Amino acid sequence: MPGRGAWGAAAALVLLAGCRSAPPVLPASLSWQVRQVQLQARAHFTLKGRVAVAAGGQGFNASLRWVQDGASSWATLQGPLGAGGVELAAQGSELHIVTSNGAELRGDAARAELSARLGFDPPLGSLRYWILGVPDPATPSDETLDEASQRLKTLVQDGWHIDYVNYMTSGDEWLPSRVTLERADVRVRLIVDAWQS
Repeated sequence: MPGRGAWGAAAALVLLAGCRSAPPVLPASLSWQVRQVQLQARAHFTLKGRVAVAAGGQGFNASLRWVQDGASSWATLQGPLGAGGVELAAQGSELHIVTSNGAELRGDAARAELSARLGFDPPLGSLRYWILGVPDPATPSDETLDEASQRLKTLVQDGWHIDYVNYMTSGDEWLPSRVTLERADVRVRLIVDAWQS
């Protein structure tokens, strides 16, 4: 007959087994048509991650924080972007940036400064959709779908080729975790560390 020590060890094992966290259970995959409309309508989210940019023979790495609030986008890039990081706010065609040395620029001057720091002109209006894994509804696109998961594998839009390398769970949704964007001599790799709705 087992002694008290054996019974105690067995009970502890049962308790530990019960404490294991189960993997997230997401609802059955919705069709791409339904998911696309839902994601394009998503007006609020926050992304934290990292980007690696290669453009015109130059390159840099930076941390990224993106906040979407309706039609307004706020992004912070921290890294060796010229003299350092940059903060930007965009709404429609309006752009406002603040450089790491405190200089504030708007409109065409802001666009020129941002392009000079990045090495290319970023498609800010479309990025809010692309990072969610859907095309910008404003312009035509070519899409390749993973039929099993009903998620995008590739997207071609406005001269950009976007590869969705991996996804991660965020609440009850799958959102991109690794994305590569390419156009001409520009290549941008995005790694998402966290999503927040």
